[in-house]
Amino acid sequence: MSTLDAVLDRIDRDIDQSLDRLFALLRIASVSTDPAFAGQCRAAAEHVAADLKSIGFETSVRPTEGHPVVVGKANGAAGPRVLFYGHYDVQPVDPLNLWKTPPFEPHLETLPDGRKIIVARGACDDKGQAMTFIEACRAFKAVTGKLPLPITTMIEGEEECGSRNLFKFVRDNAAEFKLDLALVCDTAMWDAATPAITTSLRGLVYEDVKITCADRDLHSGVFGGAAQNPLRLLSAILGAMWDGYGRVTIPGFYDGVKELPADIKADLKGLNLTPEKFLGPIGLKKPSGEKDRMLIEMVTTRPTAEINGIIGGYTGEGAKTVIP
Repeated sequence: MSTLDAVLDRIDRDIDQSLDRLFALLRIASVSTDPAFAGQCRAAAEHVAADLKSIGFETSVRPTEGHPVVVGKANGAAGPRVLFYGHYDVQPVDPLNLWKTPPFEPHLETLPDGRKIIVARGACDDKGQAMTFIEACRAFKAVTGKLPLPITTMIEGEEECGSRNLFKFVRDNAAEFKLDLALVCDTAMWDAATPAITTSLRGLVYEDVKITCADRDLHSGVFGGAAQNPLRLLSAILGAMWDGYGRVTIPGFYDGVKELPADIKADLKGLNLTPEKFLGPIGLKKPSGEKDRMLIEMVTTRPTAEINGIIGGYTGEGAKTVIP
């Protein structure tokens, strides 16, 4: 039996104890967006730190201006130094009336197709993933006496509210976390039966654009046809951001965007993501992206430009003949 086989066997044999440990963390109502749960967030951080310490990690609960970050460090076999990222905070549970059972009372449930799932807030985002990693470390220690690699953990408590204090924490401690590999255990599987390894994520540039024309609101019956309308101008600008083939026309937008290697493109094609599968459930039929690209490229490997909101002029009840 290989080392990995032995570790996986150990995980299978200890699954009940692993679930007990996960359920203990799931019972902590670590809602990061609500100040009323600050104590629970602290309790979750201390719980994770204690669990890591129990398998040989040197742990600390580091303060930030918000909720703390759990840092754990453990030596292992020679190899790349790994930084593991996860988060112990969870989303609010509202509306409560849609929960069939209390959100912080975890339990196993069997679906009609026979699959068993864990029902609780945070079971799949991100306490479940974080504890999966920790349980893997636990099994490696039990089987081999050491971890397979040197590992540093950084498990934060504000991911669900924008990680607003993590950026300063990382900047202030950059040298400590400048390691060889970073593992983010907060992504998704391809489907219920197909695991996925996400190797990169699309970044984000967010801009607010404001168009001003006249120095006041104008009566459209008097000034219409002569005064420039900022909504008309904004619509023209936004409409010109894409050409007839779905390509973004912003100058330099595709600079540095590499073509996929042929083997990767073939792998993606083999996943057979069709408009019917992806868009059909949300009431759409045709992709709006680059016409010479596969749908899976549009949503995973190509940059995108989107409009997330637009407002202007009179938006109240009834009508108001105004050029804003």
